[in-house]
Amino acid sequence: MVTIDGSYGEGGGQVLRTSLALAAITGQALRIEYIRAQRKKPGLRPQHLTAVRAAAAVCAARLEGDELGSQTLTFAPGGPARPGQYTFDVTDAARGGSAGSVGLVLQTVLLPLALAQPDHGRAAESHLTLRGGTHVPWAPSASYLAHVFLPVLARMGVRIQVELVHWGFYPAGGGEIRVRIVGPEGSLRPIQLIRRGELKKVWGTAAVMNLPAHIPQRMANRARNVLGEAGLRAQVEPRRLRGAGPGAGIFLFAEHTLAPGEEIAIAGFTAYGRKGLPAERVAEAVCQELLAYDRSGAPADPYLADQLVLPMVLAEAESQVSTSQISPHLLTNVWVVRQFLTREIHVVGQLGAPGTITAKERA
Repeated sequence: MVTIDGSYGEGGGQVLRTSLALAAITGQALRIEYIRAQRKKPGLRPQHLTAVRAAAAVCAARLEGDELGSQTLTFAPGGPARPGQYTFDVTDAARGGSAGSVGLVLQTVLLPLALAQPDHGRAAESHLTLRGGTHVPWAPSASYLAHVFLPVLARMGVRIQVELVHWGFYPAGGGEIRVRIVGPEGSLRPIQLIRRGELKKVWGTAAVMNLPAHIPQRMANRARNVLGEAGLRAQVEPRRLRGAGPGAGIFLFAEHTLAPGEEIAIAGFTAYGRKGLPAERVAEAVCQELLAYDRSGAPADPYLADQLVLPMVLAEAESQVSTSQISPHLLTNVWVVRQFLTREIHVVGQLGAPGTITAKERA
């Protein structure tokens, strides 16, 4: 049994999700202690409990401690992950409405399902319906997954289609995505994201739900102006939605060629509105993140680098990724991987600065 200190590093839900994914992939039993101990509300919250039960469902795992608020969990896989059709609703774990992130639930089960045993020699295929928050703070949005993370996984051999059925903002939730996962034919291919070339375009969406139309227009206008002053032309579409509850956010994407080829690397940045925060300030926040990335010269944004750690160590041969910023999430993810796998993974660079992640077979 692998024992993990859930308070290590940034001490949040990333320790739990990466540990669950690796336990499901490797078949190793897992015990996590001090889950989210550094958070204001420690222990399992609805989205974490949903991720636990989702991981258990795909590999028939035995669970102990799977309840809201629990800071200790035992997870013992009953066998290899099984491709199939699954539905996971964060509301089921919340005892009422919840905007817990569906993206974080997907992050937990995606690779176990993609790497599941093929059916009669064909690539494994799974279909997921996930309900909860699709666009919430501190989690990859459905838009980010679709435009940034999943295209990179496709280059590594995993084909994933995401349909955004309903948007769901914090705190009401009510969102839904449908996901089709087709695993690689063989091993994951390595990835090389080292340098980027020409900036092709900057684009995005300023979206609100159940709020006046002038708010997304103000976010879009301010984003175009801030980026324009920095010499970047951006196409930002204002969008008004109807759904379970009010919400606002702006989602920007930057597309570059990958030097020396012509493949595209996409980086994504998000900022959410809240009561009392002017729409213009929301737009300025996301623009500052994008501009910092643009100055770095690296192809991977901090969130992509974090999410690529697991596929990199599971791929054959050597993978290398340069990121615009080394984050606590990234370093925590690397530590968790080392508790399960013998492959070498190194991060070169300082926290908060650009750096490079390398994963390869141990010499």
